[in-house]
Amino acid sequence: MLNEIYNSCETKMTSSIEHMQRDFKTLRTGKVTTSVLDNVKIDYYGTPTSLDQVGSVIAVDATTIVVNPWEKNLLPTIESAISAGNVGASPNNDGDLIKLYFPAMTVEQRKESVKQMKGMGENAKVSIRNDRKNANDQIKKLEKDKEVTQDESKSAQDAVQKTTDKFTTKIETILKDKEAEILKV
Repeated sequence: MLNEIYNSCETKMTSSIEHMQRDFKTLRTGKVTTSVLDNVKIDYYGTPTSLDQVGSVIAVDATTIVVNPWEKNLLPTIESAISAGNVGASPNNDGDLIKLYFPAMTVEQRKESVKQMKGMGENAKVSIRNDRKNANDQIKKLEKDKEVTQDESKSAQDAVQKTTDKFTTKIETILKDKEAEILKV
């Protein structure tokens, strides 16, 4: 029974870190990636659709992204969706495709990205602490129901705390590495 709680807790903590790393993809670093457009959706025949589902989205160099829609009549819709998405560049429509020219990041923009990244890291830590609380509550319930002894409960809670510490340390390491990547000019 305790092993199930450990495994469930560790699985949830791992998914918290994976979620944080997915969120990092929306941050802008020194080199522009197509993931800055991941949250931009267009109305495609009544359905909110991501840009990579209606055309090709390619980063042609460190500062330029090209969106080439498969249906040319979508150009104005895509252009307005990108403008509304506030991705850090204005769309340039040349009649065939849309080009986004991202200026080089300033020190202030890099610091703002680091600030957003740290917020994402803090959210992951909060999620991990919630996972720890849930696991400890399950262990205390087992102790209350006399399914485990008080000593087993105490050692189980210590094991959950060690797992929590391991994942918190992992988040700190990831944040430190990502901060260095963002601040590197």
